[in-house]
Amino acid sequence: MMLNEKYKMGWGKRNTLFSLLTLFLWLVRGLFYRFFWHSSDGLTLIGPSVKIISGHKLSVGKNFVVERGAEINCISTKGIQFGDKVTIGSYAIIRPSNVYGGPVGVGLKIGNHSNIGPYSYIGCSGYIEIGNNVMMAPRVSLFAENHNFESIDFPMKDQGVTTAPIIIEDDCWIAANSIILAGVRIGKGSVIAAGSVVTKDVKPYSVMVGNPAKKLKNRT
Repeated sequence: MMLNEKYKMGWGKRNTLFSLLTLFLWLVRGLFYRFFWHSSDGLTLIGPSVKIISGHKLSVGKNFVVERGAEINCISTKGIQFGDKVTIGSYAIIRPSNVYGGPVGVGLKIGNHSNIGPYSYIGCSGYIEIGNNVMMAPRVSLFAENHNFESIDFPMKDQGVTTAPIIIEDDCWIAANSIILAGVRIGKGSVIAAGSVVTKDVKPYSVMVGNPAKKLKNRT
């Protein structure tokens, strides 16, 4: 019954069959991957060319999907945690730490029914927490760190970084090409318009637009 609901409105038998075959192959790949993770509670679908590093620090809920080419680096102090029905879009990158050394980042937690859009970058060297029912469009970037640049006597790349958490509360929509910077909390039910750069906290149910993002209106 559920498949009938999902595959209607012009899908056709050939497209439906191809889609189901693709998902079956992803399911088989997921059955293999999950043996190397800290925990997995239900179905896992893994697309081709997915890279998962240090999977022993990865915990996932039910119906976890990672699409083609995504990278999940789990080298972090708190690990990477996903709730139920989380989807990681194609070629998205989750990176708390560099695989070639340097400081170990803090990590990421995502609630139920949330997604990371294709080609997004989640730089969780500082802690990032994303709530339930959060929609994240393609090419969204979250940076929970800033490079230090106070001294002019040393190259900036040698001055280290300062981390600060990013919190995105429940039921938010982060539209395409948005950038969320370190230390920002986005309140429940907020909308971040496409291309916005969020540098300060956002109150619940706000609609934010621009660079730097400013409040356009309140949803209530």
